[in-house]
Amino acid sequence: MFVVFGGLFFLLFGRLLSIQITGQAEGRQMAAMAEAKYARESILKAERGKIVDRNGELVASDTLSYRLIAIISEKATEKGAKEPRHVTDFEKAAELLSRFIPMEKEKMIEIRDAAVKRNTDTYETYQIEFGKAGRDISHETMLAIKEAAEKENVTGLQFIEDKKRFYPNGDFASYLVGFAMREEDENGKVSTVGKMGLEQTYNKELTGTDGKVDYKTDIWGFLLPKSEEKIVAAKDGMTIQLTIDKTIQNFVEDAMNQVNEKYSPKKMLVIVTNPKTGEIYAMSQRPSFHPSTREGLTENWLNESIQNTIEPGSTMKMFTLAAAIEEKKWDPLAKYQSGQYTIYDKTIRDVKRGGWGRITFLEGFQRSSNVSMAYLLERMGDRTFIEYLRGFGFGEKVGIDLPNEVPGIILDINPSERLTTSYGQGSTVTPIQMIQAANAIANDGKMMKPYVIDKIIDPNTGKVVEDHKEEERKSPISAETAKQVREVLASTVTSDVGTGRKFALSGYSVGGKTGTAEIPKSDGPGYLSGDGNYLYSFLGMAPIDDPQLLTYVIVQQPKLELGQYGSDPVAELFTSIMESSLKYMNILPENSQTSSTKSLSDHIGEDAASSMTALEQQGFSPVLIGEGGKVVSQYPEAGTKLSEGSLVLLETAGDTTLPNFSGWSKKMALSFKMLSGLDIRLNGDGYVTEQSLSAGAVISKEDPVVLQLKSPEDTHTIIEQNEEAENEEVEEIIGG
Repeated sequence: MFVVFGGLFFLLFGRLLSIQITGQAEGRQMAAMAEAKYARESILKAERGKIVDRNGELVASDTLSYRLIAIISEKATEKGAKEPRHVTDFEKAAELLSRFIPMEKEKMIEIRDAAVKRNTDTYETYQIEFGKAGRDISHETMLAIKEAAEKENVTGLQFIEDKKRFYPNGDFASYLVGFAMREEDENGKVSTVGKMGLEQTYNKELTGTDGKVDYKTDIWGFLLPKSEEKIVAAKDGMTIQLTIDKTIQNFVEDAMNQVNEKYSPKKMLVIVTNPKTGEIYAMSQRPSFHPSTREGLTENWLNESIQNTIEPGSTMKMFTLAAAIEEKKWDPLAKYQSGQYTIYDKTIRDVKRGGWGRITFLEGFQRSSNVSMAYLLERMGDRTFIEYLRGFGFGEKVGIDLPNEVPGIILDINPSERLTTSYGQGSTVTPIQMIQAANAIANDGKMMKPYVIDKIIDPNTGKVVEDHKEEERKSPISAETAKQVREVLASTVTSDVGTGRKFALSGYSVGGKTGTAEIPKSDGPGYLSGDGNYLYSFLGMAPIDDPQLLTYVIVQQPKLELGQYGSDPVAELFTSIMESSLKYMNILPENSQTSSTKSLSDHIGEDAASSMTALEQQGFSPVLIGEGGKVVSQYPEAGTKLSEGSLVLLETAGDTTLPNFSGWSKKMALSFKMLSGLDIRLNGDGYVTEQSLSAGAVISKEDPVVLQLKSPEDTHTIIEQNEEAENEEVEEIIGG
């Protein structure tokens, strides 16, 4: 016995010594086995980056959602448990779930049966999921399922917190923003992936990096004493701040919805920009879709502003005019014979085939005469004209910070092609090219490159990763030429014979050019014919003396009733968007300039009390942010011309007393929010009608204040007094 037990002891001792020296047992590393047995890892989920407008208002973000799991293994319920943790009656559970998620009861049973079939002696399916139907479940739906399960005694249903993409504004610049959705890769990992628009283009920047927590537990899952947690923090995706202004974009979306309902056009497109900087304030098209549900999404995934070309029609004439003026070949009072013009075997005609007799070039432009363009080309040379078009950027990509831009084609093979190009037929352009070229006219000869991304910010550090600045392009025209072109464009709206009369704005001078372009057939050569089978447009700017906004509106093939014209839906879009946007931007209507305007002086660094007194004496309405003392900033900036009663914000240190926000524009309310740092939340657009906390309250930055706004046509508090109602147009002008 001594020898046997002695031998066993030495054998065991030798085995232990071998393991200690080599660290291996049965060819496997013991340390690795222990690490695998006791090491645990918890994933810290990163958020996909936000997309926000120019004022920081949310356009797209991650939001909380839930994933549904049904536990089907009986082993989940411990012996003696009061309530089962698994599904005891799957048919009953499937019937309940079919009322809340988009999957039939029979399909759920199929999924359960397929999972059970995979069971073996060593493996049993513990739980099942329901694919896409069981993901992205809202908080409300989750609570409803739990409540119904409790009432109907359905057990074994569990929810795991998840993320889904949230688009709070619905159908809002959808072809620009695009959409992202949850996808499962070949390894079974589910993540949010951009599928279209900015969500796809900047998918890498928007995608965050998950973090993790490493720790060690005993065999029962309890944290081992003195074991260290190793935390690798999650890194959220980048925040993309757009140049888009949410309020102006909403004006565009609302106007397009109304016109779409009234005229049912095949397509529509609107771009609103600041011609002084190139910033895009709004960009939308129809048909459109809701990015959360993809409802309304067709087989066309193109952003029509940059990824599709059009023959622009008579809007191109403003650039022909600009070239002629720059070449000093424009004589507005000289006369020509309207009606038709022949070059070689090509005859072009005015919209009134017999013409209007001998008329001046100015009247010809106002009437949108094609023949007048032909005679202008004679004067300056058609090849010279093509050089100007290329100088305006046509025929090449603008280089906007969006993908898949197309260049368009300027036809330049023979004289007849150059002739038809002068009035916008034959050659093709993109809407964004039209915007860039028109910027030169609106901005005193300075041609600004359009852009839609303001900056990209790392939310983990607060640092700006990319800062897109305004960029001036070389322009083919001078400031004096631009001014003369604007004067002529204004006359198309004010002249008795002008084609743009219905585009007049209430309180603001406007200039622009109408367009009626033929649409090429999709199934062969030639153009569509018949009533309404045209592309109607207007490219306009206001106020015309110093344009602050430039808007391009396109309506294709609207359904017109007797007495309606293709320019009607275009005018309804343009006037609605421009009037609302100019008011929102606090641009003073010209009919109120009879009251004196004064230039705002610089109060930064001055004492707040004396500055308030001085501003009141000048007739302004100063609003103090903070407790007083030295003024650290002010809005509007020094030098801004303001009318009597205009608000002026003065920022100082200390707590802020809430003012009476009634009648404030959204832009002024947002400016107050930025300067004060208060948690001010705005509902609606237009002007403030209600506030959640009374004026005079002193609040901290943690106290939320809700302001309710209504659009100019709905609110009873209008900033601009004595606004004249727009006169209804009676006489219709047929033409480009």
